[in-house]
Amino acid sequence: MFTGIVETAGEILSVDDEAGGRRLTISAAGLDDLHHGQSIAVSGVCLTVETFGDEAAETPWFTVFLAAETVEKTYLGTVEAGDVVNIERAMPADGRFDGHVVQGHVDTTTTVEAIDQVGDDWRFTFVLPAGHEQYIVHKGSICVDGISLTVASIDHDAGTFDVAIIPTTYDITTLGAKSTGDPVHIEVDVIAKYVENMLDGYN
Repeated sequence: MFTGIVETAGEILSVDDEAGGRRLTISAAGLDDLHHGQSIAVSGVCLTVETFGDEAAETPWFTVFLAAETVEKTYLGTVEAGDVVNIERAMPADGRFDGHVVQGHVDTTTTVEAIDQVGDDWRFTFVLPAGHEQYIVHKGSICVDGISLTVASIDHDAGTFDVAIIPTTYDITTLGAKSTGDPVHIEVDVIAKYVENMLDGYN
């Protein structure tokens, strides 16, 4: 499980496309406990560490493999060397829970509709993803590219929703490099999906 509190930004060093998917090699500072089989979120996508750099590496690196379904459902199928991604290691059992429950199971992708600076902060507007509108609620939690955020407002007529981004989030994550039209991963609040599933049983 993850919390949506991004630890660092990683750079894609190389991409190897294969018959069954694609393999990414990613470097990211501050990852001091990488190990084989470890779960790691790459821009909100839960992946498994295959290989990793040794302790002597100047900047830690690791490889992950994207299965065909991951390539199809996320935009990681289009990233290239030099692109930047958000990195979060799985939450330890005794760790502080600062965000919200994030599984790393991307529900869909959407695009950036607008970016506006408001004082020292930013307001990002995203297109409401079709088929997932019911899970996006005012002041509810949402995970965008692996970042735990709060829905600031929803405009159903325009088909958009907004989130407020503080300077720390803007600087640490990939949102600072996003432009209008860029894709983002969306994971809606899993609790809402569980509640919906339970209520469906009474219909």
